[in-house]
Amino acid sequence: MTSQHLDGVLAIERLSFPTPWSRSSFLNELYTNDYAYYYVCLWGNKVVGYAGMWIILDEAHLTNIAVHPGFRRCGIGELLLDTLIKEALDLGAERMTLEVRISNIPAQRLYEKKGFVRSGIRRGYYTDTQEDAIIMWKTLREKGGGNG
Repeated sequence: MTSQHLDGVLAIERLSFPTPWSRSSFLNELYTNDYAYYYVCLWGNKVVGYAGMWIILDEAHLTNIAVHPGFRRCGIGELLLDTLIKEALDLGAERMTLEVRISNIPAQRLYEKKGFVRSGIRRGYYTDTQEDAIIMWKTLREKGGGNG
């Protein structure tokens, strides 16, 4: 993702979330946050999805993932999640975590399909609606990784 993608990303944000991130939030992630990695999925020149994560030490934290409503259920979310998982592994992460709205069943199904497991609840995590979040984790590689 670069700043040239932000109009498309922000349009998807507004269509996807009750409290969308601002342009300045994304610019901060892209150009100030050394831990942040963001990706877009394009259909021609149109941004149809995006995803981001932070890599901190050996953990990847999925910050956001969204697909334009007109392109949902086409595998774009799965492609973006696969991209994050591959990149996290390439960057040395051993585990990946995320929070998902308790009401977002399609996202939960995708995460479970990709091997994420529920590990807890964050009560009132989403301050815009006071909705709880499910905490999910996925092991990307075992620590130590050797036989000895």
